[in-house]
Amino acid sequence: MKITKIILALILCFATLVAAFGCARVDPEPKSKTYYVYFDTVISLADYSGKTDAEFSALCARVEGELDKYHKLFDIYNEYDGIVNIATVNKMAGERPVEVSRELFDLLSFGASAYRITGGEVNIAMGAVLSLWHDRRTEALEGGSAALPSEQLLAERQEHCNIDDLVLNEENLTVELRDGEMSLDVGAVAKGYAVERIAEMLEESGVESFVINAGGNVRMIGEKPSGNGWVVGVENPVGDGYSFKLTKKDISVVTSGAYQRYYTVDGKNYGHIIDKDTLYPAEHHLSVTVVVDDSGLADALSTALFSMSYEEGLALIRLVGGEAYWITKDGKLLDSNQ
Repeated sequence: MKITKIILALILCFATLVAAFGCARVDPEPKSKTYYVYFDTVISLADYSGKTDAEFSALCARVEGELDKYHKLFDIYNEYDGIVNIATVNKMAGERPVEVSRELFDLLSFGASAYRITGGEVNIAMGAVLSLWHDRRTEALEGGSAALPSEQLLAERQEHCNIDDLVLNEENLTVELRDGEMSLDVGAVAKGYAVERIAEMLEESGVESFVINAGGNVRMIGEKPSGNGWVVGVENPVGDGYSFKLTKKDISVVTSGAYQRYYTVDGKNYGHIIDKDTLYPAEHHLSVTVVVDDSGLADALSTALFSMSYEEGLALIRLVGGEAYWITKDGKLLDSNQ
């Protein structure tokens, strides 16, 4: 009897110590769902909180509804019945103000602020130039000729990229493009902005231990039940595997690079992020990763830093706050903490 009591006491003592040090907290197997139809990228959801299949399915349905809504609102190429979206606004350029939804108005307001924050590196009014590169890239990737836009045409289109010609009237919720030749392109901010709005919705609903990965735009809600963070691997832009990994909680990690979306002309690759100064694809780095709280801001900053020198980008990230990691053209890893 004494031996039994001693053993029991030791077991209870050990159990108390395990609980005290958190070792008893085990992460459940995550439930996941992947979508391929929104924002021209792969979007994955992962829940680590131990929800039932029914609870997770209901949560995914809510997220998918939001993804569908923002995808259509922010679409610059297609219009949809009953929806005034960016394609609609672009079609009305130079004609009259267009009344839009609060969601679309807020995105465009954010895009205008991104221009100021990044010193013009992110310009949602640059659609006239970006569309030239988009059309050439699409033609080449679909089996047509691989050619560059003419420098003369790029220069002509640049005259129609003035952010001041985007007029936002919050009282009336209207958007006006005063230049009939201008167009909006929100590719540098839309995906991250939508992800942040969805994350806010989930947080307000009490969701914890959840991750949204939208094509390299990773938004983490909370932490794992064990208290650990999630490991985010940043792809090696010139080979297999990862260049580096970060362990983070309750934050956004966004990577911009030219190693996935590009086309080739005369043996040279041309990416999709266009430098405002040269009007050609940016070539400063292989990739840039930004870590900040807000996914929309992370999206804008990663695009901006990709188009800036390391020194300029370092000054910007230190001004705004957060972390940044650069993979240079010769494969070196630099970060803002150095």
